[in-house]
Amino acid sequence: MNWIEGKKIWFNGEFVDWKDAKINVLSHVVHYGSSIFEGLRCYSTPQGPAVFRLQDHTRRMFDSAKIYRMEIPYTQDEFNEAIVSTVGINKFDSCYIRPIVFRGFAQLGVNPLNCPVDCVVAAWTWGSYVSEEALEKGADVCTSSWNRMRPNTLPALAKAGGNYLNSQLIKMEALANGYEEGIALDHAGLISEGSGENLFLVRDGVLYTTPRSASILGGITRDSIMVLAKDMGIEVVEENIPREMLYIADEVFFSGTAAEITPIRSVDRIQVGAGKRGPITEKLQKAFFDIANGKVEDRHSWLTHVK
Repeated sequence: MNWIEGKKIWFNGEFVDWKDAKINVLSHVVHYGSSIFEGLRCYSTPQGPAVFRLQDHTRRMFDSAKIYRMEIPYTQDEFNEAIVSTVGINKFDSCYIRPIVFRGFAQLGVNPLNCPVDCVVAAWTWGSYVSEEALEKGADVCTSSWNRMRPNTLPALAKAGGNYLNSQLIKMEALANGYEEGIALDHAGLISEGSGENLFLVRDGVLYTTPRSASILGGITRDSIMVLAKDMGIEVVEENIPREMLYIADEVFFSGTAAEITPIRSVDRIQVGAGKRGPITEKLQKAFFDIANGKVEDRHSWLTHVK
């Protein structure tokens, strides 16, 4: 069975079949990358499917649109309902969800303001972003030769389609050289993030992560990990981190909606810590998945159940 057969996409307020969710090839987004989007996960829980941190993702999408002067023709509540309904109509127990807002077709030219703003929500089943094995044993990654964008070039806090051309270069270079993922440095040569993930390091029991000023996307999963770490009494420090800290850290891991919490066992073929998932990473993984999968109380009100 084709993985899209019988599935529905929410397209400008209506549900259509996947095969009918089409745009004009001269749409502004095709030529100039004028899109903003989100990635969410819906988890299977004993109470039914539940979307993780729905309102926070939608708020970030509207923030991204504001940065790019895109007027979304729906309220945040309406978009939340569209996301939940897309999961429901497709009868998913768990899935990955992709809302996207983009400039459609009116005329060509860099100026986007006369082009319509189209809105889409799609969902599909998607397992681990790096690999199932990496969730436990860790991934082998490299430091990329590609840097993240400098301040005042492209806004890193906007989750915009055009930003991910940089991410593609980082990812393809890593794969071509036999790694699972790449870590980019910022304009100052300090650690930024992965191609689609934020980064955490553990040293002497302290959890470190790069600040928003390091050309990172302010991750929802990143924020969740910081909250859970503080719940456990783990000190969390946001600061600029030099590249060599990757080599001498006790633990390193990625975070993100797709990557969830993925340990890193080596960087540039230098073993990190014991060369496998470390104890703090494992504790944070368990705390995260216990809440996401409805095994413990949702004490931070992160889950939106699909009825």
